[in-house]
Amino acid sequence: MQRKGEKTVIMAAGCVIGVLASLLVFWGNPVNMGFCIACFLRDISGALGFHSAAAVQYLRPEIVGLVLGSFLLAVCRKEFSARGGSSPLTRFVLGMFVMIGCLMFLGCPFRMILRIAGGDLNALFGLGGFVCGILAGVFFLNRGYTLRRSYALPRLEGALFPVLMAALLVLLVAVPSLLRFTEAGGGPGALHAPVILSLAAGLIVGALAQHTRLCMVGGIRDMALFRESKLLLGFVAVFASALVCNLILSAITGASYFNPGLTGQPVAHTDGLWNFLGMLLAGWGCVLLGGCPLRQLVLSGEGNADSALTVLGLMAGAAVSHNFSLASSADGPTANGKIAVILGLCAVAAIACLGTFRKDRT
Repeated sequence: MQRKGEKTVIMAAGCVIGVLASLLVFWGNPVNMGFCIACFLRDISGALGFHSAAAVQYLRPEIVGLVLGSFLLAVCRKEFSARGGSSPLTRFVLGMFVMIGCLMFLGCPFRMILRIAGGDLNALFGLGGFVCGILAGVFFLNRGYTLRRSYALPRLEGALFPVLMAALLVLLVAVPSLLRFTEAGGGPGALHAPVILSLAAGLIVGALAQHTRLCMVGGIRDMALFRESKLLLGFVAVFASALVCNLILSAITGASYFNPGLTGQPVAHTDGLWNFLGMLLAGWGCVLLGGCPLRQLVLSGEGNADSALTVLGLMAGAAVSHNFSLASSADGPTANGKIAVILGLCAVAAIACLGTFRKDRT
């Protein structure tokens, strides 16, 4: 694709994704949570018994679809490539801290955009922190930050994560008794679209994100580094299409899919400082990882074992957050969560410095 055509395709993909995100809420997902990688991985962690927070336990088919959609398109386009070995444990730890930051804010970068499109003005504080975190990461990128190179691996290594995702889908459909589920009315985990619609939406978004390389972190990073706007325009399109779809759904159904304000927002709190700091941690960590949680899922579908390990780090971070009372709630952040975010910022800063100024960066 030429540059102009490429931007058009990316924006068109963003429009489709934004509409699907709004429709998933209409079909049953929590409000302003048509897609949220952090929330959905947290719910999957709960469904598998990694944490015991009964309000957030459900095996989200959207995540399975994202990975399998990326995998299938990558195979068809001959872009599947098993690679790994680029500081895997560091990536796991960074994934944990990114999740801790997201659960302080109550959403990933994807949900941050959807929250704004739903009128949640608290997410603007998160957006400010997210941009600052990315700029902090860009500071280190400009000075040579790296997590070392990756290496070619056997194809089986790259295919294992998509296979695991498919196995989870089989569990959900065929043996749900092995999983944990939030009881009806018991919290966000009990709100979900039908499995077939969730899976189909995930497959479409995974394929589109694989084809266009959509990444919220990459969009802002590339704009700061190269003045390249194409990836950022994709998420502008996500926001615009989700906003329009929310307004249309509100007009047609009489329900409130767009509710501008700071208070009374679903699965959100009003502490601007910690919304900012949570997404500061998430944005900074994502730059060091090379992509947002959505991008990590897509890369894991393409055979990147390092991204697959990052996703496992995100899930571990969700388990830690709920097992040790780090995650925020509608009542606001917890004391433990505040300490964890500060420690996370210190850890991410240390990793950034070691990855930049160490002399043995081969």
